[in-house]
This record gives sequence, C-alpha cells and structure tokens, in this order.
Amino acid sequence: MKCLIIDNVDEHIALELGKFMEVDTVILPTREELKEIIAPYDVLIMRVDPQIDRAVLEAAKNLKFLGVCSVGLNHVDMQAAKELGITVQNAPGLNSNAVAELTICKMLELSRDTITANNDVKIKHEWNKYKFMGRELRGKTIGILGFGRIGQRVGFLARAFGMKVLAYDPYLPDAVFEANEAEGTRDNVYKVLHNADYITIHVPLTPETNNLVCKEQIEKMKDGAVVINMSRGGICNERDVYEGLMSGKLGGYGADVMENELAENHEEFVSPLFDCEKFVVSPHAGAQTLDAAYDIGQFIIAKCKEALKLA
Repeated sequence: MKCLIIDNVDEHIALELGKFMEVDTVILPTREELKEIIAPYDVLIMRVDPQIDRAVLEAAKNLKFLGVCSVGLNHVDMQAAKELGITVQNAPGLNSNAVAELTICKMLELSRDTITANNDVKIKHEWNKYKFMGRELRGKTIGILGFGRIGQRVGFLARAFGMKVLAYDPYLPDAVFEANEAEGTRDNVYKVLHNADYITIHVPLTPETNNLVCKEQIEKMKDGAVVINMSRGGICNERDVYEGLMSGKLGGYGADVMENELAENHEEFVSPLFDCEKFVVSPHAGAQTLDAAYDIGQFIIAKCKEALKLA
C-alpha cells in the first residue's frame, strides 16, 4: 500500500502510517500535478489545497481513503468520492480552540490597530501613540454566525472580555444557547448581523450562506461594525466589504479565508481588499498550531487504520 501526503500536517501521521505502507510527501501540488501522480496511492492526506474534483478522484485509481486534516470539505467532490467508493474523513472540532483564539486575535488587532502601529514603528520608524485611539471589547456585543464547537469557544472567550453574546445557528436547541450564556436564534441571522458590534463567521459555504455579508446587509449593520470571516471565502462579498471599509461604514474586516485563495498563481490571486488598511488577513491558518495539528493527526491516523482495517 502507498500513502501520499500533500500538505504540512503533523509528522506523526507519516511515522505511524509508515509502519503499514510506503509514505511519500509532495507539498502542495497543483490540481493538474496531483492528477498526474495520484494513481498508485491508496491513501491521500491533505488539508484544503488543491481542489479535489471528479477528475482528480477518477485519476486516483487505487484511492481508498482521503484524510482531510481540517473541518471543511467544500474542496472535495463528495458525490464523486461516494460513487467511487472512497472514504473521505475530515477532522471536525479538533481545531476549535486554535480557530477561536485567532478569531479573538483579529478582533483585538482591528480594535487597537496593532498591525498598522507595528508597521509605523518598524518600517516607517514613527512613534506616534496619538494616531491610535482604539476601542475595547468590554461592553460590546459579539454576533456569532454558526454556534458549533468553534462558535461556542469564541463566545466563551468573548465573555471573558465582558462582551454580550448573540448567536445564530439553525441546528441547535435553545438549551445549547442557554448553556453558553448566549442570546440565540435559529431562524433570524439578520438579528445577529444588524445588532452586533463584532460579527464572527463560523458557518460552511452553502447556497444559503454564499454572499451572506453583502452591500444590503452591510448597510443595515451598526456603524463601525467589525466583521471577522474565519469560515470560507464567498460568504463575504469582498467588493462590498471593500466599499464598506472605504466609506467608513465598517470599522474593520478580518479574514482567514478569501474568495480567490485557491488561485494557482500570484497573478490570479487578487482582491480589492489588499488596498485597505482596515483589513487584516492570514492565509487560512486558523488551525495552524502544534497543539491542533497533533490532535488532528491522531484522529486521522485512527480513522485511516479503521477504514483500511490496519492492525
């Protein structure tokens, strides 16, 4: 048997699976490159790049197990995988604290303009504290879209800062909102969008959530509202967010994801947001902690061994 690892994942995956099969590593091949090399492999271990469409899966003639070391699966053609008999396993919940901490980090960065201040000092050699009058999280309202493991952890951390928690999740009973000291709603996402000082997004990209944060909704938000997208590009319309930032309607936009993040070359990876000072971004690094990587690795190892009936 053979295993192919195509992203930087916990080293224990290769060490443990290497006891049962040959393990090769090719970091972040393009979709076309992966199609060319995937045929001999029984196991594929990845995170979110590249897109695993039907063409890739059909080229993977021996593939039995696809281990995704992240939560989302919108980059995998799940219907094709089912038809081809390929087990696809993600790792839900194991990166919750890592993503939640980065969410709070971005809220603080935008509230206190820390990145701009850092650049002023280190790059411009300017020392002007009067330029940076921020605001505190204390006493503000956070609106959390998607109140699963990550959303609940964000709410817990936000309460430690003295924030009021609004939450939207159509799949949760009232008891979950109550247990997490959140004012919850299952059927009115706009109540959260229009009444929060900070809006954090932790929902999957679906036809219902695509373009959820757009011009129409931004216009109804509180003046100076800050939006944090930790979920998927496409949920926030980047052109509309740009307009909201430039007009001052939005107080900031932080993201760990972008609409065009899967572009295969630098020329195609563009966004109007790149010109905005009130925009902070990281390259889908929410789960990038040693702690989360280890936990995810152990989970994927166990699921792979179970699927392939390895001792």
